[in-house]
Amino acid sequence: MSIDEIAPEALKLSTRERALLAASLWESIEDPFELSVDLDDEASLNLAEKRDHEIESGQVAAVSHQDLMRRLRQ
Repeated sequence: MSIDEIAPEALKLSTRERALLAASLWESIEDPFELSVDLDDEASLNLAEKRDHEIESGQVAAVSHQDLMRRLRQ
C-alpha cells in the first residue's frame, strides 16, 4: 500500500485516531533523522538483527498489522 492510498484514508480519521496513528508511526522510527534508506547494507542488517534480538529477548513485543489497527481504532 502506498502513501497516496493511505493518506486520504488516514485524514478521514477522527482527531484522536489521527493523533494515535501519528504517535505510533513516530515511535516506530528509531532516529527520525536517520532513515533505513540512508543505511548501507551492513548497517541495515545490523538494525534488522537488533530488532530481531529485541523481539526474541522479549524487550519488545511484535504487533501484527491487524492488532495495531484494532488498537488505533479503540
